[in-house]
Amino acid sequence: MGLYELEGRVPRLEEGVYISPNAQVIGNVRIGAGCWIGPGAVLRGDFGSITIGAYTAVEENCVIHCYPDKECIVGKYVTIGHNATVHAVRIGDYATIGMGAVIGVDAKVGQWCIVGEGAVVRSRQDVPPDTIVAGVPAEPIGALDEAKKDFRMIGKRLYADLARRYREGLKPLP
Repeated sequence: MGLYELEGRVPRLEEGVYISPNAQVIGNVRIGAGCWIGPGAVLRGDFGSITIGAYTAVEENCVIHCYPDKECIVGKYVTIGHNATVHAVRIGDYATIGMGAVIGVDAKVGQWCIVGEGAVVRSRQDVPPDTIVAGVPAEPIGALDEAKKDFRMIGKRLYADLARRYREGLKPLP
């Protein structure tokens, strides 16, 4: 696994985290319990700091970064889809960031939000809780009700379990 100290800034991991050997976690990054960090993901806590809440999935080739002296806080049970770029200050608990989405500098994505695939949440944009946004730039297209939240939790629990499965069962082949 690619864990790197930079100028005294050291990543901190809680229990049960899986980080792919191909991922890079650099500097001031805190990763909560049971998180899954996929191949090619880059979490750069070189300028500012990054905090990832428990049971969050950062899928393949994601980039998470923030400006100097800022903090990017990603909540618990968040799913950040393949190839997403996150430069936000806050992604709320249970949010889903679609594949290839871009979350701009200082943007905020509320609890239970869904950001559609390829969407661009503009710098300093504030997406309210329970909102579904899509497009370039991202605009509201719907809201989450309790049935949709229950359905989304199925996938979030699958990724929470995937961290355990990868830690216990992933083996390189000769």
